[in-house]
Amino acid sequence: MPLLTLPNPGALALSLRAKALVFEDPRSQAILDRIRQLSPSDATLLVTGETGTGKELVARHIHALSHRRGRPFVAVNCGAWSESLVESELFGHEKGAFTGATTSKAGWFEAADGGTLFLDEIGDLSLPLQVKLLRVLQEREVVRLGSRQPIPIDVRLIAATNVDLEEAVTARKFREDLFYRLNVATLSLPPLRERPGDILPLARYFIDLYARRLGAAPAALTTEAAARLLEHPWPGNIRELENAIHHALLVCKGSQIVAADLRLTALQPKSASSSPPPSERGTPVASQVRPTPQAASLEGALLALFEQNLPNLHEQIEETIIRTAYRYCDRNQLQTARLLGISRNIVRARLAQFGELARYRASRGVAARAAFGAGDPRST
Repeated sequence: MPLLTLPNPGALALSLRAKALVFEDPRSQAILDRIRQLSPSDATLLVTGETGTGKELVARHIHALSHRRGRPFVAVNCGAWSESLVESELFGHEKGAFTGATTSKAGWFEAADGGTLFLDEIGDLSLPLQVKLLRVLQEREVVRLGSRQPIPIDVRLIAATNVDLEEAVTARKFREDLFYRLNVATLSLPPLRERPGDILPLARYFIDLYARRLGAAPAALTTEAAARLLEHPWPGNIRELENAIHHALLVCKGSQIVAADLRLTALQPKSASSSPPPSERGTPVASQVRPTPQAASLEGALLALFEQNLPNLHEQIEETIIRTAYRYCDRNQLQTARLLGISRNIVRARLAQFGELARYRASRGVAARAAFGAGDPRST
Protein backbone atom coordinates (compact mmCIF):
# COMPACT_ATOMS: atom_id res chain seq x y z
CA MET A 1 0.00 0.00 0.00
CA PRO A 2 1.58 3.34 -1.05
CA LEU A 3 1.72 5.49 2.10
CA LEU A 4 2.91 9.07 2.62
CA THR A 5 3.51 10.51 6.08
CA LEU A 6 5.02 13.66 7.53
CA PRO A 7 8.52 13.30 9.02
CA ASN A 8 8.29 11.48 12.37
CA PRO A 9 4.46 11.57 12.52
CA GLY A 10 4.35 9.76 15.83
CA ALA A 11 6.02 12.68 17.57
CA LEU A 12 3.53 15.25 16.28
CA ALA A 13 0.53 16.48 18.22
CA LEU A 14 -2.90 16.69 16.65
CA SER A 15 -2.97 19.48 14.10
CA LEU A 16 -4.97 20.83 11.22
CA ARG A 17 -2.74 19.11 8.69
CA ALA A 18 -3.18 15.64 7.31
CA LYS A 19 -0.33 13.47 8.57
CA ALA A 20 -0.84 10.45 6.31
CA LEU A 21 -2.05 9.74 2.80
CA VAL A 22 -2.68 6.43 1.07
CA PHE A 23 -3.40 5.60 -2.57
CA GLU A 24 -5.75 2.62 -2.45
CA ASP A 25 -8.77 4.22 -4.08
CA PRO A 26 -8.73 4.39 -7.91
CA ARG A 27 -8.98 8.20 -7.79
CA SER A 28 -5.97 8.31 -5.47
CA GLN A 29 -4.01 6.01 -7.76
CA ALA A 30 -4.68 8.40 -10.63
CA ILE A 31 -3.37 11.25 -8.45
CA LEU A 32 -0.22 9.24 -7.71
CA ASP A 33 0.35 8.77 -11.44
CA ARG A 34 0.01 12.51 -12.00
CA ILE A 35 2.42 13.22 -9.14
CA ARG A 36 5.00 11.03 -10.85
CA GLN A 37 4.48 12.94 -14.10
CA LEU A 38 4.86 16.38 -12.51
CA SER A 39 7.75 15.64 -10.14
CA PRO A 40 10.72 15.78 -12.57
CA SER A 41 9.77 19.28 -13.76
CA ASP A 42 10.77 22.57 -12.15
CA ALA A 43 7.45 24.13 -13.16
CA THR A 44 5.49 26.03 -10.52
CA LEU A 45 2.70 23.81 -9.22
CA LEU A 46 -0.69 24.77 -7.78
CA VAL A 47 -2.25 22.14 -5.49
CA THR A 48 -5.94 22.61 -4.68
CA GLY A 49 -8.19 20.78 -2.26
CA GLU A 50 -10.13 21.10 0.96
CA THR A 51 -8.34 21.54 4.27
CA GLY A 52 -7.02 18.23 5.56
CA THR A 53 -6.76 16.44 2.19
CA GLY A 54 -2.97 16.07 2.34
CA LYS A 55 -1.65 18.93 0.20
CA GLU A 56 1.61 19.24 2.13
CA LEU A 57 2.17 15.48 1.99
CA VAL A 58 1.79 15.60 -1.78
CA ALA A 59 4.20 18.55 -2.02
CA ARG A 60 6.79 16.67 0.04
CA HIS A 61 6.41 13.59 -2.15
CA ILE A 62 6.86 15.65 -5.32
CA HIS A 63 10.04 17.12 -3.83
CA ALA A 64 11.28 13.64 -2.87
CA LEU A 65 10.77 12.40 -6.45
CA SER A 66 12.44 15.43 -8.04
CA HIS A 67 16.10 16.16 -8.76
CA ARG A 68 15.97 18.62 -5.85
CA ARG A 69 15.39 15.89 -3.25
CA GLY A 70 18.83 16.38 -1.68
CA ARG A 71 18.13 20.08 -1.13
CA PRO A 72 15.83 21.83 1.41
CA PHE A 73 12.07 21.46 1.49
CA VAL A 74 10.56 24.47 3.29
CA ALA A 75 6.83 24.43 4.16
CA VAL A 76 5.11 27.67 5.10
CA ASN A 77 1.50 28.38 6.06
CA CYS A 78 0.74 31.86 4.73
CA GLY A 79 -2.35 32.12 6.92
CA ALA A 80 -0.42 31.56 10.14
CA TRP A 81 1.42 34.90 10.09
CA SER A 82 0.18 38.45 10.50
CA GLU A 83 0.49 40.72 7.48
CA SER A 84 3.14 42.78 9.27
CA LEU A 85 5.39 39.72 9.66
CA VAL A 86 4.77 37.63 6.58
CA GLU A 87 6.75 39.92 4.24
CA SER A 88 9.83 39.69 6.46
CA GLU A 89 9.39 35.92 6.76
CA LEU A 90 9.01 35.46 3.01
CA PHE A 91 11.78 37.73 1.75
CA GLY A 92 14.01 38.28 4.81
CA HIS A 93 15.24 41.54 6.31
CA GLU A 94 18.40 43.44 7.14
CA LYS A 95 19.43 44.65 10.58
CA GLY A 96 17.56 47.84 11.44
CA ALA A 97 14.94 47.40 8.70
CA PHE A 98 12.20 47.89 11.29
CA THR A 99 11.79 48.14 15.05
CA GLY A 100 13.00 44.89 16.61
CA ALA A 101 15.17 43.84 13.65
CA THR A 102 18.35 43.52 15.70
CA THR A 103 20.01 41.12 13.23
CA SER A 104 19.78 40.29 9.55
CA LYS A 105 17.64 37.31 8.67
CA ALA A 106 17.18 35.24 5.52
CA GLY A 107 13.62 34.65 4.37
CA TRP A 108 11.90 31.45 3.29
CA PHE A 109 12.95 31.85 -0.33
CA GLU A 110 16.60 31.99 0.63
CA ALA A 111 16.18 29.09 3.07
CA ALA A 112 14.76 26.94 0.28
CA ASP A 113 17.44 27.88 -2.27
CA GLY A 114 18.20 24.91 -4.50
CA GLY A 115 15.15 23.07 -3.19
CA THR A 116 11.39 23.45 -2.95
CA LEU A 117 9.28 26.12 -1.23
CA PHE A 118 5.74 25.06 -0.31
CA LEU A 119 3.37 27.98 0.32
CA ASP A 120 0.13 26.71 1.86
CA GLU A 121 -3.03 28.86 1.95
CA ILE A 122 -1.55 31.21 -0.62
CA GLY A 123 -4.98 32.75 -1.11
CA ASP A 124 -4.56 34.44 2.29
CA LEU A 125 -1.76 36.71 1.06
CA SER A 126 -2.69 40.39 0.84
CA LEU A 127 -2.75 42.07 -2.57
CA PRO A 128 0.46 44.09 -1.90
CA LEU A 129 2.31 40.90 -0.97
CA GLN A 130 0.93 39.17 -4.05
CA VAL A 131 2.60 41.88 -6.16
CA LYS A 132 5.96 41.28 -4.46
CA LEU A 133 5.62 37.51 -4.78
CA LEU A 134 4.88 37.88 -8.49
CA ARG A 135 8.05 39.92 -8.95
CA VAL A 136 10.14 37.28 -7.16
CA LEU A 137 8.75 34.56 -9.41
CA GLN A 138 9.40 36.63 -12.54
CA GLU A 139 12.89 37.86 -11.67
CA ARG A 140 14.05 34.77 -9.71
CA GLU A 141 15.56 37.00 -7.05
CA VAL A 142 14.55 38.48 -3.69
CA VAL A 143 15.32 41.80 -2.05
CA ARG A 144 15.33 41.75 1.74
CA LEU A 145 13.47 44.43 3.67
CA GLY A 146 15.86 47.31 4.30
CA SER A 147 18.11 46.36 1.40
CA ARG A 148 18.43 47.27 -2.27
CA GLN A 149 20.68 44.36 -3.17
CA PRO A 150 18.85 41.56 -5.06
CA ILE A 151 19.73 37.99 -4.09
CA PRO A 152 19.42 35.34 -6.84
CA ILE A 153 17.39 32.27 -5.89
CA ASP A 154 16.87 28.84 -7.41
CA VAL A 155 13.60 27.56 -5.95
CA ARG A 156 10.75 25.44 -7.19
CA LEU A 157 7.50 26.85 -5.85
CA ILE A 158 4.55 24.66 -4.93
CA ALA A 159 1.53 26.66 -3.83
CA ALA A 160 -1.61 25.28 -2.24
CA THR A 161 -5.04 26.63 -1.45
CA ASN A 162 -8.42 25.45 -0.22
CA VAL A 163 -10.27 28.30 -1.93
CA ASP A 164 -11.25 28.76 -5.57
CA LEU A 165 -8.62 31.18 -6.85
CA GLU A 166 -10.57 31.81 -10.06
CA GLU A 167 -13.49 33.07 -7.96
CA ALA A 168 -11.03 35.12 -5.88
CA VAL A 169 -9.67 36.69 -9.09
CA THR A 170 -13.21 37.55 -10.20
CA ALA A 171 -13.88 39.09 -6.78
CA ARG A 172 -10.59 41.04 -7.08
CA LYS A 173 -9.18 39.39 -3.97
CA PHE A 174 -6.39 37.65 -5.90
CA ARG A 175 -4.28 39.05 -8.71
CA GLU A 176 -4.98 37.60 -12.13
CA ASP A 177 -1.33 37.81 -13.24
CA LEU A 178 -0.17 35.92 -10.15
CA PHE A 179 -2.86 33.30 -10.68
CA TYR A 180 -1.57 32.59 -14.19
CA ARG A 181 2.00 32.50 -12.90
CA LEU A 182 1.03 29.87 -10.31
CA ASN A 183 -1.30 27.91 -12.57
CA VAL A 184 1.45 26.41 -14.75
CA ALA A 185 0.79 22.86 -13.55
CA THR A 186 -2.14 21.90 -11.35
CA LEU A 187 -3.08 19.05 -9.08
CA SER A 188 -6.52 18.76 -7.51
CA LEU A 189 -6.90 16.56 -4.42
CA PRO A 190 -10.44 15.19 -4.00
CA PRO A 191 -11.92 15.15 -0.50
CA LEU A 192 -11.85 11.92 1.48
CA ARG A 193 -15.57 11.28 0.89
CA GLU A 194 -14.82 11.03 -2.85
CA ARG A 195 -12.11 8.41 -2.40
CA PRO A 196 -13.76 5.88 -0.05
CA GLY A 197 -11.19 3.22 -0.85
CA ASP A 198 -8.67 5.18 1.26
CA ILE A 199 -10.82 5.45 4.40
CA LEU A 200 -10.29 2.05 6.01
CA PRO A 201 -6.55 1.78 5.12
CA LEU A 202 -6.04 5.22 6.70
CA ALA A 203 -8.09 4.19 9.74
CA ARG A 204 -5.92 1.09 10.22
CA TYR A 205 -2.77 3.21 9.89
CA PHE A 206 -3.97 5.65 12.57
CA ILE A 207 -5.02 2.76 14.83
CA ASP A 208 -1.47 1.39 14.70
CA LEU A 209 0.06 4.87 15.12
CA TYR A 210 -1.95 5.86 18.18
CA ALA A 211 -1.82 2.40 19.73
CA ARG A 212 1.97 2.77 19.79
CA ARG A 213 1.77 6.29 21.18
CA LEU A 214 -0.69 5.22 23.88
CA GLY A 215 1.23 2.05 24.70
CA ALA A 216 -1.82 -0.10 23.93
CA ALA A 217 -2.41 -3.16 21.80
CA PRO A 218 -3.80 -2.38 18.32
CA ALA A 219 -7.58 -2.61 18.13
CA ALA A 220 -9.76 -3.87 15.31
CA LEU A 221 -12.77 -2.13 13.79
CA THR A 222 -16.06 -3.98 14.07
CA THR A 223 -18.16 -4.33 10.93
CA GLU A 224 -20.57 -1.65 12.21
CA ALA A 225 -17.72 0.75 13.02
CA ALA A 226 -16.19 0.28 9.57
CA ALA A 227 -19.58 0.89 7.96
CA ARG A 228 -20.00 4.11 9.92
CA LEU A 229 -16.60 5.34 8.80
CA LEU A 230 -17.50 4.65 5.18
CA GLU A 231 -20.87 6.42 5.49
CA HIS A 232 -19.55 9.60 7.14
CA PRO A 233 -19.04 12.60 4.77
CA TRP A 234 -15.74 13.65 6.42
CA PRO A 235 -15.97 17.45 6.17
CA GLY A 236 -12.60 17.60 7.97
CA ASN A 237 -11.10 14.97 5.66
CA ILE A 238 -8.01 13.01 6.79
CA ARG A 239 -7.35 15.14 9.86
CA GLU A 240 -10.92 14.49 11.06
CA LEU A 241 -10.48 10.74 10.53
CA GLU A 242 -7.26 10.84 12.54
CA ASN A 243 -8.96 12.63 15.43
CA ALA A 244 -11.88 10.17 15.36
CA ILE A 245 -9.54 7.16 15.56
CA HIS A 246 -7.48 8.76 18.33
CA HIS A 247 -10.63 9.34 20.39
CA ALA A 248 -11.91 5.83 19.69
CA LEU A 249 -8.72 4.28 21.03
CA LEU A 250 -9.03 6.35 24.21
CA VAL A 251 -12.57 5.16 24.99
CA CYS A 252 -12.83 1.70 23.44
CA LYS A 253 -13.05 -1.34 25.70
CA GLY A 254 -10.93 -4.34 24.91
CA SER A 255 -9.42 -4.89 21.49
CA GLN A 256 -12.36 -3.77 19.37
CA ILE A 257 -13.56 -0.35 18.24
CA VAL A 258 -17.35 -0.28 18.01
CA ALA A 259 -19.49 2.32 16.25
CA ALA A 260 -20.32 4.06 19.56
CA ASP A 261 -16.60 4.73 20.14
CA LEU A 262 -16.42 6.94 17.05
CA ARG A 263 -17.04 10.61 17.79
CA LEU A 264 -17.97 12.05 14.40
CA THR A 265 -18.85 15.66 13.72
CA ALA A 266 -22.33 16.70 12.60
CA LEU A 267 -20.84 19.33 10.27
CA GLN A 268 -21.52 18.95 6.58
CA PRO A 269 -19.05 19.49 3.73
CA LYS A 270 -19.34 22.91 2.14
CA SER A 271 -19.93 21.35 -1.26
CA ALA A 272 -22.99 19.58 0.08
CA SER A 273 -24.88 22.85 0.48
CA SER A 274 -25.96 24.70 -2.63
CA SER A 275 -28.40 27.47 -3.44
CA PRO A 276 -31.78 26.44 -4.85
CA PRO A 277 -32.48 27.28 -8.47
CA PRO A 278 -34.11 30.67 -9.08
CA SER A 279 -37.48 29.07 -9.86
CA GLU A 280 -37.60 27.57 -6.36
CA ARG A 281 -36.34 30.47 -4.26
CA GLY A 282 -39.85 31.60 -3.41
CA THR A 283 -40.96 28.21 -2.07
CA PRO A 284 -40.68 27.25 1.59
CA VAL A 285 -37.25 26.09 2.68
CA ALA A 286 -38.56 22.80 4.00
CA SER A 287 -39.76 21.83 0.51
CA GLN A 288 -36.36 22.60 -1.07
CA VAL A 289 -33.89 20.83 1.20
CA ARG A 290 -34.27 17.47 2.86
CA PRO A 291 -32.76 17.55 6.37
CA THR A 292 -29.74 15.35 6.93
CA PRO A 293 -29.65 12.91 9.87
CA GLN A 294 -27.06 15.13 11.56
CA ALA A 295 -29.28 18.20 11.14
CA ALA A 296 -32.24 16.29 12.55
CA SER A 297 -30.14 15.23 15.55
CA LEU A 298 -29.06 18.83 16.17
CA GLU A 299 -32.65 20.01 15.89
CA GLY A 300 -33.71 17.40 18.45
CA ALA A 301 -31.02 18.55 20.89
CA LEU A 302 -32.15 22.15 20.53
CA LEU A 303 -35.79 21.21 21.10
CA ALA A 304 -34.78 19.40 24.28
CA LEU A 305 -33.03 22.56 25.50
CA PHE A 306 -36.05 24.70 24.61
CA GLU A 307 -38.23 22.46 26.75
CA GLN A 308 -36.06 23.28 29.78
CA ASN A 309 -36.74 27.03 29.43
CA LEU A 310 -33.17 27.88 30.45
CA PRO A 311 -32.11 31.52 30.99
CA ASN A 312 -29.68 33.11 28.50
CA LEU A 313 -30.00 30.09 26.22
CA HIS A 314 -28.68 31.85 23.13
CA GLU A 315 -25.51 32.93 24.94
CA GLN A 316 -24.97 29.38 26.26
CA ILE A 317 -25.38 27.85 22.80
CA GLU A 318 -23.05 30.41 21.23
CA GLU A 319 -20.43 29.81 23.91
CA THR A 320 -20.62 26.04 23.44
CA ILE A 321 -20.26 26.34 19.66
CA ILE A 322 -17.26 28.66 19.80
CA ARG A 323 -15.51 26.78 22.61
CA THR A 324 -15.98 23.44 20.84
CA ALA A 325 -14.81 24.80 17.48
CA TYR A 326 -11.78 26.45 19.12
CA ARG A 327 -10.68 23.21 20.76
CA TYR A 328 -11.44 21.20 17.60
CA CYS A 329 -9.11 23.57 15.73
CA ASP A 330 -6.34 22.97 18.29
CA ARG A 331 -6.85 26.49 19.74
CA ASN A 332 -6.10 28.21 16.44
CA GLN A 333 -8.21 31.37 16.26
CA LEU A 334 -7.84 31.84 12.49
CA GLN A 335 -8.92 28.28 11.69
CA THR A 336 -11.81 28.58 14.17
CA ALA A 337 -13.02 31.71 12.40
CA ARG A 338 -12.87 29.96 9.03
CA LEU A 339 -14.64 26.89 10.35
CA LEU A 340 -17.52 28.97 11.74
CA GLY A 341 -17.60 31.48 8.89
CA ILE A 342 -17.08 34.52 11.14
CA SER A 343 -14.26 37.02 11.53
CA ARG A 344 -11.20 36.31 13.66
CA ASN A 345 -11.95 39.47 15.66
CA ILE A 346 -15.33 38.06 16.68
CA VAL A 347 -13.74 34.74 17.68
CA ARG A 348 -11.08 36.50 19.75
CA ALA A 349 -13.62 38.77 21.46
CA ARG A 350 -15.93 35.88 22.33
CA LEU A 351 -13.07 33.71 23.63
CA ALA A 352 -11.92 36.57 25.83
CA GLN A 353 -15.50 37.10 27.02
CA PHE A 354 -15.85 33.41 27.92
CA GLY A 355 -12.49 33.38 29.74
CA GLU A 356 -11.10 30.76 27.35
CA LEU A 357 -7.98 32.78 26.48
CA ALA A 358 -7.16 33.51 30.11
CA ARG A 359 -7.50 29.82 31.03
CA TYR A 360 -5.32 28.78 28.09
CA ARG A 361 -2.61 31.31 28.98
CA ALA A 362 -2.76 30.21 32.61
CA SER A 363 -2.35 26.55 31.65
CA ARG A 364 0.57 27.44 29.39
CA GLY A 365 2.14 29.40 32.23
CA VAL A 366 1.75 26.50 34.67
CA ALA A 367 3.28 24.10 32.14
CA ALA A 368 6.18 26.48 31.48
CA ARG A 369 6.87 26.94 35.19
CA ALA A 370 6.73 23.19 35.71
CA ALA A 371 9.18 22.62 32.86
CA PHE A 372 11.46 25.37 34.17
CA GLY A 373 11.39 23.95 37.67
CA ALA A 374 12.12 20.44 36.43
CA GLY A 375 14.85 21.22 33.96
CA ASP A 376 16.59 24.45 34.91
CA PRO A 377 19.31 24.11 37.56
CA ARG A 378 18.71 27.74 38.59
CA SER A 379 15.33 26.67 40.01
CA THR A 380 17.00 24.52 42.71
